[in-house]
Amino acid sequence: MIKVLVVDDSALIRSLLSEIVRSEPEFMLVGAASDAYVARDLVNLHRPDVITLDVEMPKVDGLTFLEKLMKARPTAVVMISSLTEQGADVTLRALELGAVDYLAKPKLDIARGIEDYRLDIVAKIKAAALAKLSGVAKCQPKKTAGLRFKTTEKIIAIGASTGGTEAIKAVLTEMPVDSPGIVITQHMPPGFTSSFARRLDGLCRITVLEAQGGERIVPGHAYLAPGDKHLTVVRSGADYRIELTDGPRVSGHKPSVDVMFQSVAEAVGANALAVILTGMGKDGAAGIRSIAEQGGFTMAQDEASSLIFGMPQEAIKTGCVKQIVSLDEVSLRLIEVLNLMGKDYRI
Repeated sequence: MIKVLVVDDSALIRSLLSEIVRSEPEFMLVGAASDAYVARDLVNLHRPDVITLDVEMPKVDGLTFLEKLMKARPTAVVMISSLTEQGADVTLRALELGAVDYLAKPKLDIARGIEDYRLDIVAKIKAAALAKLSGVAKCQPKKTAGLRFKTTEKIIAIGASTGGTEAIKAVLTEMPVDSPGIVITQHMPPGFTSSFARRLDGLCRITVLEAQGGERIVPGHAYLAPGDKHLTVVRSGADYRIELTDGPRVSGHKPSVDVMFQSVAEAVGANALAVILTGMGKDGAAGIRSIAEQGGFTMAQDEASSLIFGMPQEAIKTGCVKQIVSLDEVSLRLIEVLNLMGKDYRI
């Protein structure tokens, strides 16, 4: 049984989340708190496996409670936040502090939306209960040098989900300014990706942008798929460009890592380097196979450093992953491989 504590200042949201938890045979609701003080007492009393935590609470806000919780009694936390720019910024800070995942507050006026929300929160609580809370937090990326060879024809593609915001940050902050163009799909809702891109851009030597569609992919830049579009890479003469499409979910997601990887396989072929990072599910496994079949280089994050090993594990199961590495070595290995490619070595 997964012991779950619900923390939310809204009686309606608290009631909804509590009912969802009660209805799931694998869950045990150990309490529902309206503020951080009640939550603290319930944490000490019941030691829950997972906490759903409201970002905005009276008396003590969600971030302050989370920071104190992770120091005193590290617990898997799923943040419940609003789909606003401010909500996105606060949620990203929560992930930095150690929250496992997040979910937007439900739309209570649409019955079908409530059922979709129930499925989402159940899946996220189950994944959070399996998360290794120390995985990403202890990551100390190895310092990378610049490239010794020009690699303008190369493209790096990175896919991630649960735990991916901190994993992507760990990789990109160590990439040199002369790195090849990078395309990224991280499972996030609309609005969150623009905040995430701005946050990364302020931390990295390379330029990080939310993709707009139609732009040329240039070295020293990383392009993040928007939260409601599939990002694909296409060849345009001697250039690579980004296209955004508004199709259905693929592998359960939009944006989908599989969609991005498969387009990279078709457009970039053997000049592609694909990395699959922490995440729940199997999105990216089929795309990794496509890139490997075209002669591209493939890498997956190892289990020990993954918050959730689902996506890397599914990619590894295909037999098409060439290197399995700790998160703190991903950027270093990418540079090593690029330098070997520049010398025309066979990888």
